[in-house]
Amino acid sequence: MKEVSAALTALLLHAAFAIFLAPVAGRAQNKPRARDLGVPFDGTPGPLNAITDVKGVEVGFATIIEGDGKLVAGRGPVRTGVTAILPQGKNFRGRVFAAWHTLNGNGEMTGTTWLEESGSLGTPVMITNTHSVGVVRDAVIEWNARRGTDEGYSGDFSLPVVAETWDGFLNDINGFHVRKEHAFQALDGAKPGPVAEGNVGGGTGMVAHQFKGGTGTSSRLLAKAEGGYTVGVLVQANYGRRDLLRVAGVPVGREITDLMPERGKAGDDGQGSIIVVVATDAPLLPHQLKRLVRRVSLGVGVMGGRGENSSGDIFIAFSNANPEASKTEGVAQLSMLPNELINPLLRATVEATEEAIVNAMVAAETMRGIGGNTVHAIPHERLREILKKYNRLAK
Repeated sequence: MKEVSAALTALLLHAAFAIFLAPVAGRAQNKPRARDLGVPFDGTPGPLNAITDVKGVEVGFATIIEGDGKLVAGRGPVRTGVTAILPQGKNFRGRVFAAWHTLNGNGEMTGTTWLEESGSLGTPVMITNTHSVGVVRDAVIEWNARRGTDEGYSGDFSLPVVAETWDGFLNDINGFHVRKEHAFQALDGAKPGPVAEGNVGGGTGMVAHQFKGGTGTSSRLLAKAEGGYTVGVLVQANYGRRDLLRVAGVPVGREITDLMPERGKAGDDGQGSIIVVVATDAPLLPHQLKRLVRRVSLGVGVMGGRGENSSGDIFIAFSNANPEASKTEGVAQLSMLPNELINPLLRATVEATEEAIVNAMVAAETMRGIGGNTVHAIPHERLREILKKYNRLAK
């Protein structure tokens, strides 16, 4: 009986510990970001330097890290998760104007056919691993259905936007460890405020430029003379060759030629993908958001991404302005920023994309996964030394 009691106590403590950790997933981690290391960037960030600087946006995560050692299909090791981006919080019932773009299409983002047709987004945006798109998609539909389908509710919840990148170098991707409960956790745990980065959510098992990649975010605040609008970006970075990596214009990938992924190949030909979500409070119509989201490609290119054949580089942008975009009767009263005033937003998108990718890499920590496969974090002090060598260190 004592042994049974001890086992039961341990089990209860384990469960309590898991429950305790769950709410922490959406909060920012206490670790340096790229600017803290002296990486110079153009533009002015918002207060949080995160996608949540755009009013209404909430972000949540479910992170799954289990097991170690040899791969046993269906049993791990597990290095994966789910990220949820809610355009206007958990109580969002309508639509926002949106657009999407792909630099290279060897990937998946569901819901884009209707998004392209309607110019609107009526669901959360979810990001996970390649083999979990289906279960996350179904989970979003169930999550929305449970919340009710009253008269004011957008029917778009039947066509949710779910994107993916491949984490099979570190994760038992064929074990299908992401379940609907994880999608629910990411959705229910979504919050405004600081956003965790690195090895979290869908970014848990990702690799960027053959360093540890993952989740990153950034924002840009336009000057009052430019409208004072905010552009926020969140990335799930899992792409790129080492030798092409540039940070603030410096060829960091050619300077750090060691610390390559161990016990296998990860991204040696540019394989992998990157998903980018752009949010803004500027009053842009769908065709203008299409222009905006295309500029994400420039931010990826500045970092060294080339949209290789095996890469899935897929981006989505939405605007939280124009509340009557959800209107289903009568004539909607809309506002639109003139095209002649859109340039600062285009620049901000490029700048925030670049910084979000670097933030993802700086926040990520060295990870060992299936069969001992290991991906190293970019070394902070060496990065600073290289930036200083090229006279690019900000401090």
